[in-house]
Amino acid sequence: MTSSPVARGVLVRIRAVLPSLRPAQRRVAEAVLRDPDGTAELSIGRLAQECSTSVATVMRFCRSAGFHGYPELRLALARETGREAAGSPDGAVLSSDIDRSDTLADVVAKIAFSDAKAVEDTAATLDLAALGRAVEAVASARRIDIYGLGASGFVGQDLHQKLHRIGLLAFAWPDPHAALTSAALLDGSCVAIAISHTGTTTDTVDALRVARESGARTIAITNFAPSPLTECADLVLTTAARETTFRSGAMASRIAQLAVIDCLFVGVAQQSYDRTMTALDRTYRAVRSRRSP
Repeated sequence: MTSSPVARGVLVRIRAVLPSLRPAQRRVAEAVLRDPDGTAELSIGRLAQECSTSVATVMRFCRSAGFHGYPELRLALARETGREAAGSPDGAVLSSDIDRSDTLADVVAKIAFSDAKAVEDTAATLDLAALGRAVEAVASARRIDIYGLGASGFVGQDLHQKLHRIGLLAFAWPDPHAALTSAALLDGSCVAIAISHTGTTTDTVDALRVARESGARTIAITNFAPSPLTECADLVLTTAARETTFRSGAMASRIAQLAVIDCLFVGVAQQSYDRTMTALDRTYRAVRSRRSP
């Protein structure tokens, strides 16, 4: 079941298509993301003028974002900023960007807002049909190989630990060469999962591509559906994290990725509930003696 642009969240949708837009359309998208409340008040001509582009380009941007025209976009922006203002204690729309003049309290509030919205927006936009198919694929796989570098690599290791703890044969490959060699040895009974916020990390894309060529079922977890990574994936699970100044968005993207893999893991664990509970109990008892009394 697909959602309308409004139901999915207009800002989430715009951020998702941003990397695939042409430069002129990207200027429009960035202006909307920078000040959605203000954009909702602008005429199409004024927005085009402020972005140094044409009305036709603004219209093309609207269609790229999934809207029939500019009036529908303005209405969606007004609704979304209204919802965010209603959820704020003082009625203001809290920005996730860090300003030079922000106090430490402001920084804490904005980071908390960014992280919370990442989880909320990810849950709201996650494709449940794709998630269900991913759960079935992982639960029935002979072997699960997981690829990701940097922060995404840490998320991949977390998924590996979760799957391994319930008795599934899973491997995390943070080294690019090891990832490629593992991918080359997969077959149709295996599943490969690649994690990349941008979907453009070459080493991660290459590993998933080789896994697919080897016959494995491939799953991509990324913030951007139109990306090189998703071109190699049979199933795509998208996050909805907001980038902020000083790369504090990296934490939000990691939290969003962790939310997705938690949903995937719990879905897999539920497929064999009794076996999962037995495995969790056995592994808990195995490490219990290592804890301080």
